[in-house]
Amino acid sequence: MSRKDVFDAEDEKLIQSEFESLMANLHRCKKPGDRELIEKAFGVANKAHWNMRRKSGEPYIIHPLNVAKIVNHEIGLGATSIATALLHDVVEDTEYSLDDVKRDFGEKIASLIDGLTKLSGTYNKNESTSLQAENFRKMLLTISDDLRVILIKIADRLHNMRTLDSLPEHKKMKLAGETVFLYAPLAARLGLYAIKTELEDLSFKYRHPRIFEEIQSKLKHNEKKYLSLINKFSLPIIEKLNEAGYKYDITGRQKSVYSIWKKMQAKNVPFEEIYDVLAVRIIFEPLPGISEKTQCWNIYSIITDTYLPKPDRLRDWLSRPKPNGYEALHVTVMGPEGKWVEVQIRSTRMDEIAERGYAAHWKYKGDDSQESELDKWIKKIRVMLENPLEDPAEFLDDFKMNLFSSEIMVFTPKGFIINLPKGATALDFAYEIHTEVGNKAIGAKINYKLMPLNTPLNSGDQVEIITSEIASPQKEWLSWVHTPRARSAVSNALKSISKDRITRGKAILEEKLTEIGLTPGPDILRKIMTEYEIANKEELYSKVGLGIITLDNLKKILRKNPEKNTIQYWGLKLIGSKKEKSPAGTKNPKTFSREQPFLLRENIEGPDQDYEIAKCCNPIPGDEVVGYLSPENEIIIHKPECPVAIRLMSNEGNRIISVKWTIHKLQSFLVRIKMSGIDRIGLINDVTKIISEELKVNMRNINVSVNDSIFEGTIDLYVHHTRDLNNLIMKISGVKGIERVSRIEDYTGIS
Repeated sequence: MSRKDVFDAEDEKLIQSEFESLMANLHRCKKPGDRELIEKAFGVANKAHWNMRRKSGEPYIIHPLNVAKIVNHEIGLGATSIATALLHDVVEDTEYSLDDVKRDFGEKIASLIDGLTKLSGTYNKNESTSLQAENFRKMLLTISDDLRVILIKIADRLHNMRTLDSLPEHKKMKLAGETVFLYAPLAARLGLYAIKTELEDLSFKYRHPRIFEEIQSKLKHNEKKYLSLINKFSLPIIEKLNEAGYKYDITGRQKSVYSIWKKMQAKNVPFEEIYDVLAVRIIFEPLPGISEKTQCWNIYSIITDTYLPKPDRLRDWLSRPKPNGYEALHVTVMGPEGKWVEVQIRSTRMDEIAERGYAAHWKYKGDDSQESELDKWIKKIRVMLENPLEDPAEFLDDFKMNLFSSEIMVFTPKGFIINLPKGATALDFAYEIHTEVGNKAIGAKINYKLMPLNTPLNSGDQVEIITSEIASPQKEWLSWVHTPRARSAVSNALKSISKDRITRGKAILEEKLTEIGLTPGPDILRKIMTEYEIANKEELYSKVGLGIITLDNLKKILRKNPEKNTIQYWGLKLIGSKKEKSPAGTKNPKTFSREQPFLLRENIEGPDQDYEIAKCCNPIPGDEVVGYLSPENEIIIHKPECPVAIRLMSNEGNRIISVKWTIHKLQSFLVRIKMSGIDRIGLINDVTKIISEELKVNMRNINVSVNDSIFEGTIDLYVHHTRDLNNLIMKISGVKGIERVSRIEDYTGIS
């Protein structure tokens, strides 16, 4: 649509059509006044956003209307949430204030919109605090009040990702990074699997457009073949399900582009070697008088009577649902033509919870029902949010690590299950039992064997905590714990200990000064701190309280000529500070347009270095890359899939810039390739000849091991471009005995 300053009849027709589409499919708006509330919200939002357009050129109100549709159709929330979705941008983008919302729609909708509204005020880009991280923190804090804020925000992000094409490249990367870092995991944790999958795919599409297109093209090319396989696979199962008297839906699909790519990365194999790309879902109406769990296992028996299961690919989320409430039985079986097929078995109730997550969870929750895993997760969030970290970026990292990571199940001595994040230690377990158990812990028996408190736990471990009345938390414990509950408890205990120590130290110092007839004052304290090279009085009191500083020579210290020492000590401090902040080493500001990619030219070895290659992911020319403009004004180049890059895109998206490689003929880049195959005499010689003689590539290191005639090896070498690397891999693949050659793409770097 072409841009126009004023809406015309075509625009009005489009707006009305979208609104009617929303109103025609209101799922949960059956109460009196629901439709009127939504109509009123639309009227206010439409008026407020009148003649405003998105970057694509379409009327802005189309965005809130589509967010409202997602909230209604795909998440399943009610009238209050739909009205909030329609109004979610009015406070931020128009003259309509939060007070106006409160007056016209009440406190509840106003509080929801307040949670959705970004932080206002100025933002100093030179400060370390990330505006994005601060906004995320504000949004996440609403979990402890009303989870609908998060659900509407996810809907908002989903529509933004669906309409990302009109934005400049650097903004696409920023939004894509945020999405995969926070919004997709949030959607997964809240049980919105369909939305989570779409968010991951859309993020991947903009972070890796070339790879996305390649995988999607291959899936499309094989689509008919896959559909034929699914039909062939399903026919005998359909026959047996009918015989058993089940009412069911059976559907087949290809797995998502992003999930396939993750498998390729994890296994370090090409698309052609990923065999489990097909999934079949069976959703059944439970028969009366038999538990849903039993019927799932009955259907499992029907499937495994027909096809051979893969033993290590059974996933039982019936006995122990996922933390987001997800229940299902997954089994991978050998289907027709030697293809692995994953089958998901779930009831209609389980399916609704799987698709609509939190919203559906409450539909099936009775007043007398047990606390669900989702309830427990939300409780954990609230515990964490009680003592959030001061640094928003640290808070966000902590939140993600603790609440989105994989979980392990650990047993108490009496057989009770405790859920902990993967990587949790015995000390985390102790604090999960009770704060006092953690504070008094001195060791642990893990599977009846005595182990230290910092021992990482594995799923299935049985743990007993050993305590002592004289034990107390130590500073190093902060590096031993992973859960927010444990970290908060340790921090609080250390603060309490430190406070007591400071109080005791202050009293001791005052007593010592009184003995020699002096009263504590700034000058006296400064002399003492200068003598012991201490920066503040709290540290002084603490060291006195610990007995590190005895004050036995107090009279001698106070008799010294203070001027010389003070000048010397504080002078050193000041000189050091100036040196650290000296602008001498600061680079001149980079000049580039946000609208055009920054060109990565071949001059990085010169004095006017334009950019730096990130050591965490080692990109080379030809790789898809993004740039990060550091606070020191350096452009650092990352691969978009690098965890560091994803974190930067999420926390500091305003510093992400679009970059593009130019031709590199002089500068070489270090890469590592991995080889495997059948050993023979002269094999390594043939490989090195190709590298050094035929292709003229410099090798840095070669490492080969042979076990029972099977060899594996790595070679570090220098290349100019991914084309050189791909050519090299193709040539080596042709050597007799070589079965597989691939580039190692981990993020540990090559030393």
